[in-house]
Amino acid sequence: MNFQIISDLHLETHPAYDFEIERTAPYLALLGDIGHLEHAQFFPYVEELLSRFEAVFLLFGNHEPQSFTMDAARRRVQAFQDSLDAPASLVFLSQTRHDVSDTLTVLGCTLYSHILPEQDQAVAARMSDFRTITGWTTQTHNRAHRADLAWLNAQVRQIEQREPRRRIAIFTHHAPSLDPRAVDPRYAGSAVTSGFATDLRDQPCWTSPAVTAWAFGHTHYNCDFELGGVRVIANQKGYYLSPRDTFCPGRVYSL
Repeated sequence: MNFQIISDLHLETHPAYDFEIERTAPYLALLGDIGHLEHAQFFPYVEELLSRFEAVFLLFGNHEPQSFTMDAARRRVQAFQDSLDAPASLVFLSQTRHDVSDTLTVLGCTLYSHILPEQDQAVAARMSDFRTITGWTTQTHNRAHRADLAWLNAQVRQIEQREPRRRIAIFTHHAPSLDPRAVDPRYAGSAVTSGFATDLRDQPCWTSPAVTAWAFGHTHYNCDFELGGVRVIANQKGYYLSPRDTFCPGRVYSL
């Protein structure tokens, strides 16, 4: 199955929500930090994309919920989805399983990172989430990490046991790997790394042979490589004034 996989458009930094995405595959995955839900242009932009693709997969990054509580942000997406003529064309990935076909399942969630105790203060100071998302702290962030990881592991185990012919592609915003190929060398060893990525290579959601691909965002560093039988993908634009030259919105990924 062919997907376009895109993240970190950061349209909140554009003059308008005007970034063009031409269809080159049936499915579009928007893996967070597309823009801000509080902006009037956000949902019309997503709705216009829905008119082009068979389905659009959408998950929260750390920017979409800003100015809301996390629950209020989810309710806004649900209300938008309910207003659509074809609600099923939008797949909101919030601990969500979606069977794309008889043999391919997408599992999606934000997968907040695990902030290390020794980096807690630096991450809280550096990342705007903890000032702009109502009620969000490094403690709630880590609880959300544990909840997302437990959900992924449980889903993968269940599919592996009950539907062994299925392949699983996992979509998240935060990064699941600290492999050097997934990390911008400029920030290797950063004091805030754990706000962006968590090494999950020993977790069932990574080691299961059912999991064949994992796509993510958040790091503004692009990659496409294999690690332990899992294809690791990131296709991130980055901020308006400093886009990544390796970003390609029309790139097709066969999962």
